[in-house]
Parts: sequence; C-alpha cells; structure tokens
Amino acid sequence: MTRRFAPALVAALLAGCTAGPNYHRPPAAIADHPAATGAFVGGNEKAYAAAPLPDHWWQLYQDTTLDRLVTDAIAHNTDLRVAAANLARANAALDLTEDAGKPQTALGIAPGYAQRSAEEEMLPGAPLPSAFVYSASAGISYQLDLAGQIRRAVEAANADVAATQAAYDAVKVTVVADTTRAYLDACSAGREIQVAQHSLDLQQQTTTLTQKMIHAGRGISLDATRSRVQEEQVRATLPTLLAAKQVALYRLATLIGRPPAEFDRDVAACTAEPRLTQAIPIGDGAALLRRRPDVRRAEFELHAATARIGVAEAELYPRVTLGASLGSVGLLKNAFAADTYKFSLGPLISWEFPNRGRARARIAGAQAETDAAFARFDGAVLGALREAETALTIYARDLDRRAALQQARDQAAQAAEDAEKLFRAGRTGFLPTLDAQRTLIGAEQTLAAADSKLAADQVQLFLALGGGWQA
Repeated sequence: MTRRFAPALVAALLAGCTAGPNYHRPPAAIADHPAATGAFVGGNEKAYAAAPLPDHWWQLYQDTTLDRLVTDAIAHNTDLRVAAANLARANAALDLTEDAGKPQTALGIAPGYAQRSAEEEMLPGAPLPSAFVYSASAGISYQLDLAGQIRRAVEAANADVAATQAAYDAVKVTVVADTTRAYLDACSAGREIQVAQHSLDLQQQTTTLTQKMIHAGRGISLDATRSRVQEEQVRATLPTLLAAKQVALYRLATLIGRPPAEFDRDVAACTAEPRLTQAIPIGDGAALLRRRPDVRRAEFELHAATARIGVAEAELYPRVTLGASLGSVGLLKNAFAADTYKFSLGPLISWEFPNRGRARARIAGAQAETDAAFARFDGAVLGALREAETALTIYARDLDRRAALQQARDQAAQAAEDAEKLFRAGRTGFLPTLDAQRTLIGAEQTLAAADSKLAADQVQLFLALGGGWQA
C-alpha cells in the first residue's frame, strides 16, 4: 500500500465517505449562457406573446374534437405504451439497486446420498461408508457502504429513472403534436377540397356560358374547348387532395390506437381546421430549456454518468460485509441432532489488491462517459434552441407570405370579375376571361395551401417549444 493511498483508505473506513464527485451542472454548460436563457431572436413578431406556454397547448384551438382525440391518443397510443413499459423497467432496476443496501438473507437445504472422500477427511485408506446425508443453512449479511458505492449506484439509478421519465414525456409531446397535426391535415384537406370544388363549379359555369355564347353566334368552338381543358385541369387536383385527407384520417386512427378502417367519421366530415384566435405564447429560452423533455433527459443522463464515477472509484477501497450463518450438516438419520449444528459470525472483507489498474481503468471509462454525456447535454440544448428559433422564423415568414397571397387572390378575383363583365358586354374576347379565371383559380388554391402550411407550422412550433410537460 502506498503512503499516498493509506490516508484515503483510512478516511473511507472511518468516516464512511462517498467516492466520486457530487453532481453539479458544469459551469461551462451552454444551458446557463445568457444567450441561451434570454428572449428568442425570432420572438419579436406580432404573432407571438412572451407569456408562458400552457401545459395543454392544444386547448388554445378551443376545439372539443381535438381535445377528445388528444385524450384518446394519450390513453391508447402504442408508442406511449412502450415508453410506459420502459419507465416501469427503470423503476424495477432502481428497486434492485436499492435492495443491495439492505440486509440479504439466504436459506438452503440439500439432502442426498453421498460418500465422503477419505483424502478430503485426512483419513487416507479409511473405508468411509456411503449414506444419506443432508445440509441445511440460513444466513444473513449486510454490506457496509463505507466508500458509498451503493449510494452512488442508487443515485445513478434514480437519475436513470428521471431520464426515462423525460423520455416518456418526449414521446407524449410527439404523440400529441402528431395527433394535432393529423387532425389539422384532415381538416385542411377538407377545406382545400371545398376550394377546388368551388373552382370547378365556377369553371363549369364558364363552360356552359361559353357554349351559350357560341349558340348565340358570339363565340367559337375553340373557346369552349379551352374552357373544358381548364375545367379538367381543376378537376385533376381533387384526387390528390382526397388521398391526402384519407391518409391523414388513417394516420389519426393509428395514433389513437385504432385500425385505419376505424377512422373518425366526425373528422372525415371536417371542412375547416380550427384557428388560433390569439398570439402564440412562447416564453423565453430559460423556460424552453426547463420544459423540453429531451434537454431534461440529457441532463439526467449526465447526472447518472457522474454518479457512476463514484461507483467505479469505490472499487479502490475494501468491501466489508457483516454476516452470520447457522447450519446443520450430517447423516440424514441424525438430522438436527445437537452435534450437527454449526454457525459463523463476523465481517467479510474483500478487496482486489494489488490489481488497482483495473479499477483505475473503470474510473477512466466512467469519466469518459461523463464527458460524452456533457457533450450530449450541450448538443440537446443547442438543438432545442435551434428548433425553436427555426420554427418561430418559418411561421412568421409564412404569415407574411399568406398576407401577400391574400392580396394577390383579391386582385385576381377583381380582375376575373372585370374580364367577365367585358366579355358579357362584347367588349373583349373569351381568352382574356379564361386567363383571368385561370389566375383566380391558381391564386385561390395557392392561398388554401398556404393556410394548410400555416396550420402545420403552428404544430411544429408547439412541438419545438416542448409541448408543456415541465415535471
């Protein structure tokens, strides 16, 4: 034993120290940088409010159908069931780790027919008989946690449970967002189908009007052909929209734990997605990092890795176990007679010595894993901030795009109306009218698609903000 190691051993045995570092968030953690905890760069838009994000953010839509679907998804989603099983397994592992710090008991009985070895009994050449024999024993032991190995293992297991809980929350956030997105997609597709059907009706009316004008001698067959071509082009957009709606209904059904064939008929009839009537509350960076389950999971994993350094360091110290045992061994016919009993009482000290290189290697490995966990924690923080800022920027710019598209649609509608008036008055040909209608139909469909994109942007923003489970 080296002079430098002797004081550490004495301290461990006499003071009952806990090996390894106590967990503190590293001073250099990005999560504590002012730039990470302040206001969002993209949060200075009219669409956003600095108020905290509510726990049940989907209720901002004030839609009872959506509330019901989210409740069903939380209760029946298969991914959440897997996450719940993982959490139960982590709790079982914690119970097993905690059990190591409690008294351990053992009970055994072994009857049999045997013959002892004469050499083993130090009676070479003696004819030992075969006989029915037995052995019975009962024991109790308790490991003294002098170096804190059990305490650190329990600390790591608790951190593992917390990390698994955060993983469960992350799945819940994703499931709620996916459920909301599928519902909005189905309703948005229903609205786009209505827009396309309305455009088709208008184009059919134009075709009918053109044919009447031809019969009245004010048009040519080419005008009717062009109108029918445009009519078929509008009709061609419907199958894609119908498929998109059905796919969203299938996805929604599986998210709430049902077969695709049992898709929600109420949602199938939806023709307008719910809209937010207020600015989206986004909070700030500090609230985001507290709320994001993936960030919490990464920090708990860092905590667990730090505690396991102590588990590895404790291998440098002796392991002391107090124990007592009582047994009875002998011929089966003399079972439990007075001269068959035996007992033992005392400490058992085990220590891998002088092979401390193996323990040092384990410590180095645990430290390396802690460094990796710290890097993952910083990465989770950076990823969360990037996703939030990206979602804020995309939604704000898509709002600007939608406003411009609305103006374009309104101007196209006015141009189509003016062109039709001129055509009816005989002051212009049919081609300008057809072009104006084509522009209007394209503008309306583009605007409808932009509204659908905004609905998806909102869900992506809520997902990036963390979903609302801050436990």
